[in-house]
Amino acid sequence: MAHLLLIETPGGNDFDLFETALSQGHEVSFFTADISYYQNNGWYDRYLTLAKRIVEIKPFDYQQLEQQALEIHEQDAFDALLCLIDIRIIEAAKLAHCLGLRFVNPETATMMRDKYTVRGVLASKGIIQPEFALATDNQQLRAAVEQLGFPVLVKPSDGYGSQNIALFLDENDLNPLLDPLDYYLPCKTDYGFGVSANDRLLVERYIEGQLIGCDTFTQDGQHQMLGINEKLMFSPPSCAIKGSCFPSDRYELASIQEYVFSILDALGFNEGATHTEIILTENGPFLVEVNPRLVGAKIPRLLNLALDRSVHNDLIDLHLGKSLPELGCASKVGFAVSRWITTHSNGYLESVILPAVMDDGVKHVEIIKKPGDQVGYPYQNADRIGYVMTLGKTRQHAEKLADTFISAVIVTLV
Repeated sequence: MAHLLLIETPGGNDFDLFETALSQGHEVSFFTADISYYQNNGWYDRYLTLAKRIVEIKPFDYQQLEQQALEIHEQDAFDALLCLIDIRIIEAAKLAHCLGLRFVNPETATMMRDKYTVRGVLASKGIIQPEFALATDNQQLRAAVEQLGFPVLVKPSDGYGSQNIALFLDENDLNPLLDPLDYYLPCKTDYGFGVSANDRLLVERYIEGQLIGCDTFTQDGQHQMLGINEKLMFSPPSCAIKGSCFPSDRYELASIQEYVFSILDALGFNEGATHTEIILTENGPFLVEVNPRLVGAKIPRLLNLALDRSVHNDLIDLHLGKSLPELGCASKVGFAVSRWITTHSNGYLESVILPAVMDDGVKHVEIIKKPGDQVGYPYQNADRIGYVMTLGKTRQHAEKLADTFISAVIVTLV
């Protein structure tokens, strides 16, 4: 079978791709900037002992990454490179290019890791999107908010996973005694593995409508969309996702697919997976953001359930250069629904008590937070505690299973 080079894991805790690779008989060389992170959280003994080799580059440096990868490649050639973690996409693209492996080209990878740059490129191509501006200090931030007018979203230009986003609906969200616009920067948010935010802020008009996610595989410049993942949001001021349904049965696929593909073509995306988030309005679709990787937050499990196949395995085959079959919602066996466990109280997690009896349609349950973790109102996705995923022959059945499960969960705090 194949020898795969895998750089980190999504969220530092998602080993679904790693497990899939091993189940298919592939060998995995795992590259990380900090092996102690996985050791301290129990992931090393549970998963990484199964890797063919572990390569730690600490502190992380691209030249060291390339040197060590080339030394291994000369003796034990890599057949594919995989990376699903945003903060290493640029380095992964450069390394794949160096090794002659299939991956998004380095120029496009660099572009797509800066949301403001993406907005500018798409604007030059005439692609519809919200009004936007860049802020690199608090004075520019205030000027951008005044220029665009309320409501506005403020997000890190190098951010990911819908984290560290602020929504200002009107002037009431600005405290006259401690105006957040005066103290927003510098923040240097810690992204983990030695990476901090660059404090470039994308300020854009907040667009109301239905949020959807579109996951796409691209091989040799040819795109294939897996379907529409319809998302359910918590009420403002939260920017967190409450759950989703895949595939959506409420929206026409062709026009949305055309919009997504036009974005990918404009950015020159040529190889790999992308996750594009869109707001659907009466005036058409508006891009939220596009990411050069497979969707995170365990959502591939949701796709696997509905499509009755492993999109992780398809992703590996894509990077190995194997021809992919026709994927997408036409091959679905039902509707897959997710709901997230949260609390509106502030405190430290003591326990999460799950329902004693589970329906056969309940397929995945996972608690992300650990006892002792600080929890509270779900302002952003990182505040969520865990999730349930259900599968039903009808959307209504799957949603009822998920909602009933969530209503029976008991979260206790200390």
